[in-house]
Amino acid sequence: MSELDRIDLRILRHLHAEGRLTNAELAARVSVSPATCHRRTQRLFEAGFITEVRAVVSPAAVGLGTLVMVGVVLDRSTPEDFAAFETAVLALKEVLDCNLVAGDFDYLLKIRVRDMADFNKLHGQKLIGLPGVRQTRTFFVMKEVKENGRLPF
Repeated sequence: MSELDRIDLRILRHLHAEGRLTNAELAARVSVSPATCHRRTQRLFEAGFITEVRAVVSPAAVGLGTLVMVGVVLDRSTPEDFAAFETAVLALKEVLDCNLVAGDFDYLLKIRVRDMADFNKLHGQKLIGLPGVRQTRTFFVMKEVKENGRLPF
């Protein structure tokens, strides 16, 4: 499956907006039979257009109301150093996102914790000890204006 037709795009848009739709509801919205909708949705999964379906949990409701962004600078910029850092950061459950970036930092981390004291503990015990870390810059998020926006397709 290399190209998406208008029905595939409609399926993707509806699921992206509302992942809990039943197959019957989705089929009605895209004007195809439930069997056709199911086949097409399965193909979209198999081809990698849909990677997962999950519930979005309120961070504050589960005691993780503090969002922190951390810029990380490594000592060296070699493939081995990047690989070692990335392997280690994957093990940290508090790190929601880790992105290799261009600019002042090598990586930008998005982290969820209970509060500032919780972050201070994480920083002192884990973050600064990650392989190759030379420097970190921490930004506490004061207000989340837009979180996990939908893809613009």
